[in-house]
Amino acid sequence: MSWKYSNSRSLMSKQLTLFLCAGCFFAGMLFTDRMWTEPEPKGLSILSGTKDEQLQLVADGCNTKLKDVRRDSKDTIREVSKTHNAVQTLDKTISNLEMELSAARAMQDSLLTGSPISDDLILPEPIKKRKYLMVVGINTAFSSRKRRDSVRATWMPQGDKLIKLEKEKGIIMRFVIGHGATAGGILDRAIEAEDKKHGDFLRLEHIEGYLELSAKTKTYFTTAVALWDADFYVKVDDDVHVNIATLGATLAKHRMNPHVYIGCMKSGPVLANKGVRYHEPEYWKFGEEGNKYFRHATGQLYAISKDLATYISINQHILHKYVNEDVSLGSWFIGLDVEHIDDRRLCCGTPPDCEWKAQAGNICVASFDWSCSGICRSADRIKEVHQRCGEGEDALWNASF
Repeated sequence: MSWKYSNSRSLMSKQLTLFLCAGCFFAGMLFTDRMWTEPEPKGLSILSGTKDEQLQLVADGCNTKLKDVRRDSKDTIREVSKTHNAVQTLDKTISNLEMELSAARAMQDSLLTGSPISDDLILPEPIKKRKYLMVVGINTAFSSRKRRDSVRATWMPQGDKLIKLEKEKGIIMRFVIGHGATAGGILDRAIEAEDKKHGDFLRLEHIEGYLELSAKTKTYFTTAVALWDADFYVKVDDDVHVNIATLGATLAKHRMNPHVYIGCMKSGPVLANKGVRYHEPEYWKFGEEGNKYFRHATGQLYAISKDLATYISINQHILHKYVNEDVSLGSWFIGLDVEHIDDRRLCCGTPPDCEWKAQAGNICVASFDWSCSGICRSADRIKEVHQRCGEGEDALWNASF
């Protein structure tokens, strides 16, 4: 009996032990599953949630990056487009302002050392946009005071009438002269005093000299086109008689032609011999000795349209100068699409020639003596020419251009 009890107790102890061991095992498994986590790889973060959520997060991240890339691309294209448009606009602006810029430089150079500007002249004429029919530049020299006074006493209005001519008829008239070799010398002071009295000079940034007439002509057109916006620019010598109303009516007929060159066209001989008047040092450029020049307007009076004056202004630094200024002007238009107008009324003779024509109703624009390349002894004779060949003062004020 004691053996059965002892054996039964031993069996129960084994079963209890086995049960406790199984319980401890499962408890250990449960504890280990709850507490133990796989070590996190270095540099990587744990992805939590379901696989779908993880994939969605990755997709969202990629979409965000793609959106940023697309946004950056659009911004870049937009900026490139803006830059391209800006460049095109700049090119157009440069093209449109090219002539004005060149003219402005010439105007500045002229005004820096020119005659004093009146107080009422605040802005240059091109900025005011006033349109004129013509600018008449009367070429003169320091020694030509008597000639200038004779012109003032005949065909060139003075004082208030000169201002009235500009305002009502759109005609600018100025004596054109540069400076002496000595800046501010006695020659310049004499011109300044004369200009203060009459107010009818256009001073150029140019050193006066007979052999520098081609350069003076170039500077005149450059300066005039910068100061005044006109249909035509005229150059005339101070020993020539001019009927201003007839000149204006003649030029007005050619307003529709932007490339017109008007004068008495000639083709004189190229003089190769030294010591003679009008000797051409570059005679060899015109072929064999005895050849003639190309057709060009005689230098006593000629007119050019605004486009041609602007062309001279823009290209002044590369235009070649021959010793004779009328030849130089004609050479600048060789190769251009320019219409040459040969009008013989711009080169009538002095009385009786111009007088007969006036009596026949064919009033001359300009009169001079070919033998003198102007009116011989013009300071003394121009008044007679004016009385016999002039159009009359009323013709100018009654004219409509």
